[in-house]
Formats: sequence, C-alpha cells, structure tokens
Amino acid sequence: MNPQRTAWLFLAPALVVLGVFFLLPVLAALVLSLTDYDLYALADIRNLRFVALGNYRELLQRPLFWSALGHTLYFVAVGVPLSMGASLGAAMLLNSPLARCKPFFRTALFAPVVTTVVATAVIWRYLFNTKYGMANYLLGLLDVHPVDWLGDPHWAMPTIIAFAAWKNFGYNMIIFLAGLQAIPPDLYEAARIDGASPWRQFVHITLPMLKPTMLMVGILTVSGYFQLFAEPYVMTEGGPLQSTVSVLYLMYDEGFKWWNLGSASAVAFLLFLIMFAVTVLMLKLSRRGDET
Repeated sequence: MNPQRTAWLFLAPALVVLGVFFLLPVLAALVLSLTDYDLYALADIRNLRFVALGNYRELLQRPLFWSALGHTLYFVAVGVPLSMGASLGAAMLLNSPLARCKPFFRTALFAPVVTTVVATAVIWRYLFNTKYGMANYLLGLLDVHPVDWLGDPHWAMPTIIAFAAWKNFGYNMIIFLAGLQAIPPDLYEAARIDGASPWRQFVHITLPMLKPTMLMVGILTVSGYFQLFAEPYVMTEGGPLQSTVSVLYLMYDEGFKWWNLGSASAVAFLLFLIMFAVTVLMLKLSRRGDET
C-alpha cells in the first residue's frame, strides 16, 4: 500500500472528529454572526434574516463592547506578566539544588490548576469578603481600614487578576521547570568559574536558553487570559458597575441572557481576530529579537 495513502488512512478518524466537532461548529457560528438569529428565529426559522456585517457594525458602535475589550486587555496586560513571573520564579526555586521535598511542592503548587475554577473562585470570594474575609482580617491587624475588594470598581479587577495568576501559574511552572532542566549544567559551571554572579547567570544563560519556552508559554497564557469569563462570572457577575465585564462575558450575555445568538457569534469572531493579531505580533517580535 502507498505510504502516503496509509498515513491519510490513519489520520482520517482524527480529521473526521475535527471536522464534525470543530470545523462545522465554527462555520455554523460564522454564518450565525451574519444573521439576526435570536429568540424569535429560534421559535420560527422564518423569522431569521441575513444582516451581513450588521452585527459587527452594531458591536463596534456599542460603548459596552469597547469597555469589555478594555477590561480584557487590562486583564491580559497585567495578568500575563504576573502569571509568567510567578511561574518562572517558582520553577527556579524548585530547580534549585537547595530545594527539598520537590515532588511535594510540585504537587502542591500544581494543585490549583486541576481544581475547578468555580470551587476556587467561591473560596476566594469568601477570603476577600468585606466583612468576614481573611484579607480584611489581616489588614485589620495592621490597623488598615477594610477594603471592598469585589464591590469597588477600582479593586475588583485587580482581585480577579490575583486570583487568575494564583490559579494558573502552576501549569506554566511545570513547563518552565522542564525548560530549566534542559539547560546544560556545564554552562552554569563555566560561568561560576569565570566569576559570574547569579544575576548575570540568569540574564546571560537562563533567559536566552528559555526564550523558546517563554514564547510558547506566553502565547498559551495570552490566549487563555483573553478568554476571561469564569472568574468574573462567579466572583462579581460582571460588576460592580460592569467594571469586570470581559469580551467573553459579553458574548455569554448576548447569547444566553438576551438570546441574540447572531450578535454573540459576532463577538466570538471579533475576539478571535484580536487574539490572532496579538499572537502574530508576538511571533514577529520574537523573530525580530532573534535576528538582532
């Protein structure tokens, strides 16, 4: 049998699954985004109308969409560096020869990743409760007035960012740890013989050797953080004063609260275009850095 035909034969089941459960839904959502599919069309398909790019024009003219996009970009711009910094720091500590009980700490730090977002978000909501939360209790010990962490528009998004960074950094930590363990120890030994300080070793050995890993982790983290939904849905329900409404939260409201499925599909594709543009920008910046 032809090897190429054999390869396609083995790939066929996976391609069929991708086509049925991924490509077809994506195409269906794209078609929906060009219609006014709503509750009336759901009851009677004859009420469905083709509006072309009408949903996209309407979204771009809505202040709530731009506000949600701003909240999402703020979450990404602050949360991604915070999460990656915490992941890299934890990985370096676990990779240190002085670290003990490494399997225990790897498991403990990775545990939030495998715990459901809803369960951990509910716990954090109680920890940051204004009246009886642990955070304000500790502030009270320092004679600091209580903070309305989830009820103040200035503090709600930073609290969600802190939660997301804590929840997700363990996954990136494992990837960084694998990257650190792949760096030849001879490089550090030669640097120490030459009198390089730990900081110089980090700057001139660790970071350059981890650059491909950091690019991959950065793309994965940015893609995940752009899909902000569960955290504000459980912790603040988009409040206070819509200060934690993200693009994905807006899509949920449009599709499952107001049943404007055409508009919700348009939100999804606008978010996809933004994520695609940011990913391409990151790849170009990385290649430009390699050339220089």
